[in-house]
Formats: sequence, C-alpha cells, structure tokens
Amino acid sequence: MINQEEMASNEANVEQVDQPAAEVNEQETTKEVVEQEFDWETFAEEGAYPKAKKAEYEAMYNETLSSVAEGEVVDGTVIALNKREVVINIGYKSEGVVSISEFRYNPELAIGDTVEVYVENQEDKKGQLVLSHKKARSLRSWDRVNQALDKDEVIKGYIKCRTKGGMIVDVFGIEAFLPGSQIDVKPIRDYDIFVGKTMEFKVVKINQEYKNVVVSHKALIEEELEQQKKDIIAKLEKGQVLEGTVKNITSYGVFIDLGGVDGLIHITDLSWGRVTHPEEIVQLDQKLNVVILDFDDAKKRIALGLKQLTPHPWDSLDQNLKVGDVVKGKVVVMADYGAFVEIAPGVEGLIHVSEMSWSQHLRSAQEFLKVGDMVDAQILTLDREERKMSLGMKQLKQDPWEKIEEKYPVGSQHQAKVRNFTSFGVFVEIEEGVDGLIHISDLSWTKKIKHPAEFTAVGADIDVVVLEIDKENRRLSLGHKQLEENPWDVFESVFTVDSIHEGTIIDVFDKGAVVALPYGVEGFVTPKHLVKEDGTSGKVDEKLEFKVIEFNKVAKRIILSHSRIFEDSKKADDDAEKKSKASSTQKAVKKLKANLEKTTLGDISELAALKTELEENQKKTKAKAASKKTKAAEKKDEKEENTDDKAAE
Repeated sequence: MINQEEMASNEANVEQVDQPAAEVNEQETTKEVVEQEFDWETFAEEGAYPKAKKAEYEAMYNETLSSVAEGEVVDGTVIALNKREVVINIGYKSEGVVSISEFRYNPELAIGDTVEVYVENQEDKKGQLVLSHKKARSLRSWDRVNQALDKDEVIKGYIKCRTKGGMIVDVFGIEAFLPGSQIDVKPIRDYDIFVGKTMEFKVVKINQEYKNVVVSHKALIEEELEQQKKDIIAKLEKGQVLEGTVKNITSYGVFIDLGGVDGLIHITDLSWGRVTHPEEIVQLDQKLNVVILDFDDAKKRIALGLKQLTPHPWDSLDQNLKVGDVVKGKVVVMADYGAFVEIAPGVEGLIHVSEMSWSQHLRSAQEFLKVGDMVDAQILTLDREERKMSLGMKQLKQDPWEKIEEKYPVGSQHQAKVRNFTSFGVFVEIEEGVDGLIHISDLSWTKKIKHPAEFTAVGADIDVVVLEIDKENRRLSLGHKQLEENPWDVFESVFTVDSIHEGTIIDVFDKGAVVALPYGVEGFVTPKHLVKEDGTSGKVDEKLEFKVIEFNKVAKRIILSHSRIFEDSKKADDDAEKKSKASSTQKAVKKLKANLEKTTLGDISELAALKTELEENQKKTKAKAASKKTKAAEKKDEKEENTDDKAAE
C-alpha cells in the first residue's frame, strides 16, 4: 500500500521542478527559516494534510479500486501469461497470479480473455493477491453442467486419462465420463490418441444423487451426419453403384461408410462362393465399390452388395454339362444331412447322405466326408434356372442288388454283422448296401427269446441263411436257427405225454416257472403244477421230476407238471383199494345166495324183498356219486387245460 508521507514528499518535489536559480537560493533560505519554525509534533499527529483533506483524498483513491472479499468468485482479465503463470487483473490494487495448469482445458487462452477466479487471500505475507481459477470453476461448474444439459449447449472439456470403457474428461473442473462408444461415430481402436486433447462435448446424462456426469462427442457428429444422411438417402436408387470405406467387420457382414451414412453388406452378398468370415474378402478401411440392393427411408437402413458387381458363376457354367456326367469338386460345407461340393467357383451341388452309400442305415455325412476333401460325383439333377444341383457318390459303384439272386441265393449261408435291434428281430448287414432281418422266432429252435439282446449284441458277427429275397423292396429274410436241423422232430418221440423227465427250475414268475430239460429244451410249469408233495413250491435251481402233460410241436411248447406225478400215484392206490372192496362184496353176495337156498319159503320171500330194496338203494347212491364225480372231473380238466395254455403262451 502506498505511504501517505511518500505522496506528500513527491508533491513537494514536483513543485521544485524548473524553478530559476535565484528562486532556489531564496527558497533554501526560506526553507531554513521554515524548518526552524515547523511544528513537528503537529505534523506527526495530523500528517501532511488536514484531516478533512486527507479523508477526501482517500475516498477518491478507494473509488479507483474494486471491492472484493475473500471467498468470493469474481471475473478478471488476463493481462499477461507465460508457460508457467497467468497474470489476472480483477480491478484490485494488485494483480493475482494463477498457474497455467489450471487452464490446460483451454489451450486457446489469450491476453484480454475474461476468466473467473476465486479470491483465496487479499494479501499474503508478500503482499500478493492470491487467486484460483480451478476453485472458481468448481463452485460454478455444477450449475453450468446442469445448464448445459437443459439448454443442449456445446461445452469444451479436457480429456485427462483413459479408464475402463471410456475416458475421463475435465468439464468445468468436474470429472465427467466419456463412454468409448460416444467418442466418434466410427469404432475407436486406439483410445490413447485422445488423451491430453481438448474437444467439444454435449452433456447427455447427469446423476444428481451421485453427482455423475456423462458427456458425448459423438452426439455432435451425429447431428451433422443426420442431415447428411437425409441428403444422401434422398438421392439413393436401387442398383446404384457407390464408393465406400470398410468401417466395421462382423461375423455376419461388413458395414460400409458411404460418406456420412452406413450400409451393410451381408456375408452372403460378399461373394458368389462360400465365405466363412468376411475378413476373407475385405479389410478395415479398404475402399471398394458396392451396389445398392435395397434401402429403408424410415429406418435409414441400406442393404449393399459386392458380388452383384460380377457375373453369376452359373451363367458361365459349361452348357454341355448334363445329368449323368461325372464331376470333381471340393467339399466346402458339411451338414448331418449331406455335403456341399464346389465344382466351380460359386457353383455348388449337394450330395445327400442317402446318395453317399448303398447302405440303408441312417448315418451322418461326417462318416463319409470332411471339409476340404476332393470327391468325384455323378450329377443326379441339374436346374440352371433355380441354380441347384444334386450329386451322388454311390452311383459310381455297382448296385449290390442288381445281382442279388446270384450272389445271395435262397438257402445260401453267410456271415453278417448285427446293426440294430427291434422287439421283433435283428437287423444285420451282409455287405454295404445289403441288409436283412432275422425274425426273433428264427434265432433258436429251443430257447424262448423275449428280446434279441438276450441272444446277441450290436456289432457282433452272426451266421445266417437266406430264407427269402424281396428285390423290389431291397429286403432279405434271414434265419439263424435254420443252420441246424429242427430238434423238435426228435423231441416229439422223447417228450411224449405222461413221460417223466428230470429238470432244473431256471426261472420262477407269477404265471409259473421255466424248467431246463435234457437236450437243451425248455418246458413250462404252472404254479399249481409246481407244488410238491409236502405242499411247498419248487424254487430256482431246484431239481425235480416232471411229467409231460402237453407237447405241441408246431408251437414248440412243452407243458410239465410235478404235482401230477404224486397225484397219479395216489389215484392208482385209491383205485386198487376200491377194487379190493368190490371183490369182498361179491364174495359176501355169493355166500348169501348159498344160505338162501337152505331157508324156508317164508324166509325167502322176506329176504328177497329186503335184498331188492337194498340193491335199488345201492344203485341210486352209486349213480349219484358217479354223476357228481364225472362233472367235477370234467370241470377240473377243462380249467387245467385253459390255465396251461395261457401260461405257456
């Protein structure tokens, strides 16, 4: 601050300028007198001026200075700047100095610019005014950011650094987030090139709760491009050829920049041939000509094509090529149902899996071919208009069914491989393309097979004999048991009805049991015929004697009974006892007749009457008993026969 005494001294010195020498001498003389008469005590108390004059001068000086307070944000003018500092005049009695780093967001700062500053201290120890531009921006930044969002203003920001998913931007002293997708309309491959740059942005989102700000540079570009798109789309026509730049490559196609508007070349429109990935055809930033296939004004979508600029390969296909010709090609695509073979660039034919082999088994095409294989095939169908072609491989080999009767006559024996099971039989393959069926009843003469899996396994070899040939339907009826003679011709004389044989119980179930008999044949026993003499039933692996109660050669069925053995023995004993009793009765009658001859006539009459009555009663009783016994036996036999038949079946 300027000293008032110095101001007074300066004024005195001014009065002395340009005075003549005589006057100087006079003044020196006068000065000596004045100094002797000067009242220093009064001067020390009142100063060089009277109090009223002094107050007037101070008021005039203060009017030339700005009134500022610490903690206040004011506007100042840049009056000087260098690489380290910026000097700012806020109208105070001294200027403030601010570090140039606080203005790095604004590299265009120049002398004369108006900036806002925060008064930290009116006067530090050195008498210097302390200002801060960063704090001033921070105090006003939140209001400015909200204002920029509300009014859709364009603001400047300094990109400080890179972060996950984007960049950190200094906007009015606030760290805002710039997503990677909002930097440019084009995909950014190197984010680091933007660090340290000052760019224009738009505030697109603010989270008031967490004080988060999201900005976008892409939004500014899109506004400009939107008008360009409208102008470009308005001039588009189908079939028009334009030059574009490859902007992005995806697995399904290529995006082309047509100078402000993007179009898509689908992967199928890149080449007439097969394309696994678009990178096989184009590269990023490559310039190429494309043709407009279609466009949507409303959705602003443009479909482009590249292959349409070249003739279709089918148009240049050899005109002499016809059905039946053999061609050579490369497998380019594999599917479960077949293989696509390229016989010329852009010209493909399908070999269906059924045309790869004469075999009737359903297989996958991958079992025969793989991508990259070179194959020979015969043209089966050729449609130039639809541009479709079907090929076949098996046609290059002889059809095994053409001479099937010669190679596999009825009665001939062969070895086959089991391919599949069904509930009714086994499908086997004698050679590739020649299949046959062995019915479940033709697997064994003696065993009762419920499912073919009990007899053989898939992939196993089995000997067969040809029983029947159906050339039209390409089927063979085969047998396995026919390799041996029918043992039931012999069994008929061995297992006669009422014959007794030792057998082993091998299985027991609800309806009865299966018994293994001699010579490898099996018989069936119902539960009631499995009961032993002690009342218990036979168990698995138990050996017992069984009586044959039924033998059916046609149905290959033997019905057995264990209980019938001891039941028949008991019945024989009962019959013998009855015969003995009848013999005793006859002897008693003869004796009675002899005694009667010796009696009187009166006695004879009474005895005759009594005898007649007894004989009639005896006849009635026997007749009733015989009738009941006959009916019971008939019912029993009928029931047994029905039960045995059902169980055996």
